Amino acid sequence: MDERAVAKTVAGGRQLSYCVFERLRAAGLRPTRQRVTLGNLIFGAGDRHLSAEELHEEAHKAGEPVSLATVYNTLHQFTDAGLVRPISGEGQRTYFDTNTSDHHHFFLEEENMMIDIPNGSIRIQDLPTPPDGMEIVNVDVVVRLRRRPS
Repeated sequence: MDERAVAKTVAGGRQLSYCVFERLRAAGLRPTRQRVTLGNLIFGAGDRHLSAEELHEEAHKAGEPVSLATVYNTLHQFTDAGLVRPISGEGQRTYFDTNTSDHHHFFLEEENMMIDIPNGSIRIQDLPTPPDGMEIVNVDVVVRLRRRPS
């Protein structure tokens, strides 16, 4: 099937912008049907944080039956290509952030939800010196929140 036809027909026949298609190509990924479908779900709603399980559920609700393994593989390919950024959540759950710029997060425990902390709200000073031959690439801060007891 022609790649442009794939971009037009995924996600239940809805017309997609070529934004996802071109974004995948620019990142060096072949825009397969499943990548375009999942990319449309991921990037179609602006900046967001989602887990593989949430994306899997969204795909099924959109009428796109993909396996959870395919969702994980695609998210890891998107991570390697710099399209999303992984963030450790609760326990073993990883969230994927479409905003790949340096920023920090609140994790709302009761909702299992990640939200961005406004830029400039956190200042990190006096980072430890990394071991020989290593450099600090990034610092991720996740502030966990829960409601106060009434």
